[in-house]
This record gives sequence, C-alpha cells and structure tokens, in this order.
Amino acid sequence: MTRLIVISNRVATPGRQQAAQGGLAVALVAALQKEGGVWFGWSGKVTRYPGKHPSLQQDGNITFATIPLSKRAYNEYYMGYANSSLWPLFHIRPHAFEYHRLWLEGYQRVNRHFARKLLPLLNGDEIIWVHDYHFIPLGAELRNAGVERPLGFFLHIPFPPFQVLRMLPDVEFLLKSLCQYDLVGFQTEADRHAFIDCVLQTEDQAWQDGDHLYAWGSKVRTRTFPIGIDVDEVAALAERGRRSTQTRRLLSRLLDHRDLIIGIDRLDYSKGLPERFRAFQRLLERYPGNCGNVEYLQIAAPSRTDVHQYREIREELNSLSGQINAKYAEYDWMPLHYLNKAFARATIMGFLSISRVGLVTPLRDGMNLVAKEFVAAQDPEDPGVLVLSKFAGAANELRDALIVNPYDLDEVAEALSTALAMPLQERSERWRAMLAVLRRNNVFHWADSFIEFLAGDCQRPVPLSGHG
Repeated sequence: MTRLIVISNRVATPGRQQAAQGGLAVALVAALQKEGGVWFGWSGKVTRYPGKHPSLQQDGNITFATIPLSKRAYNEYYMGYANSSLWPLFHIRPHAFEYHRLWLEGYQRVNRHFARKLLPLLNGDEIIWVHDYHFIPLGAELRNAGVERPLGFFLHIPFPPFQVLRMLPDVEFLLKSLCQYDLVGFQTEADRHAFIDCVLQTEDQAWQDGDHLYAWGSKVRTRTFPIGIDVDEVAALAERGRRSTQTRRLLSRLLDHRDLIIGIDRLDYSKGLPERFRAFQRLLERYPGNCGNVEYLQIAAPSRTDVHQYREIREELNSLSGQINAKYAEYDWMPLHYLNKAFARATIMGFLSISRVGLVTPLRDGMNLVAKEFVAAQDPEDPGVLVLSKFAGAANELRDALIVNPYDLDEVAEALSTALAMPLQERSERWRAMLAVLRRNNVFHWADSFIEFLAGDCQRPVPLSGHG
C-alpha cells in the first residue's frame, strides 16, 4: 500500500483544518485518508530549544507531524529568505526585495533539518508531495539522503520571468533544486513557461521535450494544476454566515438597500490595496450617483507584521481610507470601511454572500481563492458580480467576471459602475457559468490530479546529457 506524505510550511492539525486553511486542508486530508499517510511541517511555534523529535498526532490513518522553529531559524528562513527574498521576487516587487547570504544559509539549514526529521517517518513505500516556496530545496535534501520515492512539488504562488528571478544571487541553486523533483506543478501555464525559460537560460545543456525538462542531469515533468475550492463547503458556510450576528449587523448598516462592495485579503503589497482604494475613490468621482448608495468594506487581516514593508502599507491604507471618508462621507453614510483584523471563516463567507460586488484586484497572485469563494458564496436567486484582476491566476478560469487591469483606476471604476448597475439576468448568467467552472475544477479534482500524475506517471530521473 502506497502512503501519501504531504509537506507544507503550516499543518492543519486535527480540529482546526477548516478554520486554518479552508477547502485546501479539507482536500489534503481527504487525499491522505484514502491510503493513509503523514502531513508534516512547521508547528507555527518559535521556541528557544526545539525538540529532537516531531510532535505526532494521530487521526484515523493520518499522522500529523510538526516541529517548531528556533528564533534564529524563524528570522533567517521564514522572515528572511522566504518572505523578504523569494516572496517579493516571485510577485515581481523588486523594490521590496532584500537579500543576505545569512538568510540563504538559514533557508538551506531549515530545509536540511526538516528532511532529517522526516526520514524516520518514511517506510520506503510512499509518494511525497512538497508544497510551496518555503521548501523548494527539500526534495534535493531528501534525494541526498537516499530517498528514491516519487517526489512532487506544487508552487502556490506565481513564478517570475527570468529578468526578475536573476536578481537572486543563488538563482541556479533554486532552479537546480526544483529540477530534483519528478513533477513540478504550477497554477497557470504562464508560470510553467516562466520556470522552463528560467532553466533554459541558466543551464547551457538544458533542453525541453514536451512537458519534460532535462537539466543538471535530471528529468523533471512540469504541469499546470489550477487549485480550486470546495464549492459545497463554501456555500454551506455562507448560508450559516448569513444568519450570524456579524452579518445581521452589517446588513443593518446598509440602510435603504445600499449596495455593498467587498474586498477580503491578507494585508500584503501584492494585493493592490492602495490602488483599489483609489479606484473606489475614482468611482465616487466619476459616477457621483453612487454617493450615498454604495459602501465598500475592505477586510485586510494582519500579515507578517515584523516586515517593515507591511507596516508601511498598513499606514498608507489608514491614510487613504481617512482621506476618502473625509472627502465623501455624510452624517448618515460612510463610503469606506477598512478593517485590519481577521474574522472567522463562516463570517467571511456570510459577508461575501450579501455583497453586490466582489472586488479582487491583486497586482500579482498565483490563484486567489477569494475570487472563487465569492462566486460560490452567492445567493443563486440574486447573485453578485465579480470584478477580478487580470493578474490573478483565477482570471484564466473565471472569464465571466469583469476582468480589469488594477493599475488602470478608470477601468476599475468603470467595472465597478457596470457591476453595480448590472441587471439580474446578466448577473445570473455570469454567475452560473463561473459556478460550473468551479464545480468542474474543485479542490478535490486538483489534489487527485496531482497525485495521479505523481504516482502513476513519474519515474526516478535518469542522468542525461545533451539531446541524445
């Protein structure tokens, strides 16, 4: 019997799967339950003296294994290389890019440490699925330790073009590490092609044959696996959320049937929140009939508060929201409500479900599941309209959304005006088309497809040189 080993930076341990990661955790747990397996990763804790062995929790045939990080590892691996070097480059934000060799050494050391701690949990009959940019070198560390089982990697965030990635001094190390996997999955074809181009421009002897890439003596298969959501879970949460105290309080604010525009994000510079605020202001300027008749609720949960760029964007949003409200608010109407706090998942789904417009305009995003959750949370009898950035991976699938360039404030404002005025028949047609896409490519299909490719199609790389 082949077991599944899932490795991710954070682990949704028993009792908190849905609260922590929503449908993604549900899908990974479902995949693990099929044949049994292990979900391994960081516990989320920073301790002075990390334990010698992973902390284990058993839930049916799944073992949840977690280890803490030391303060030094947290600073160098997580806050440093992962989130101050890789994250800004992969999101094409070079002005936020920082690099220190000490961070790279910490990143390598943590990946080596995780590989060593995982080895005793392996029995030689499993497939191993590594997730996201925190663990790019983990596959190579496992290979160096003698692991010969199929290794897969999925990148949840975008992959940058070569002219951006080459800013990273150790770009060859990163690309070579990815080529040690049997299968590397991406959210979009653009991300997959960017990776292939980076390898071909870095390794003189690299060559491509279909979706196989030969480089540094290894063969890696690349595929696109756009991640989905659990549509039924979101719909059920939205129904529950509509009855919540928080949603009823929100509805009570929308006097005289005011329409609600909503944005739900982590507080991150990749989400385009300052541009979004300015586009909303442009809506009020260019389409003054909306003044007094629409409110915009932006929820931005705190994120990486130790990174100075995140403190700066929080201050910028506070300033912008104050300026907009000072200019347009009336004694009985405040146009913009900006909340820098987190809410329970059911509450968020309830908020999404009563909103006339979902405003999802990242400057760059691997997929953006909020866009999909907005669609799934809508009332079938009176669905809202999704305004979606062309730079979100979700735009490749949700083509019946109003697709915009978030840098063009006039275009976003025009789309908001169109969405607010859209008749029910057109809203319903667009919503049904997008919901059908979400059901075809839900999160369970995503997980099953990746595992099927990894388990059934991948063999260990054979050292090759040249085209043969």
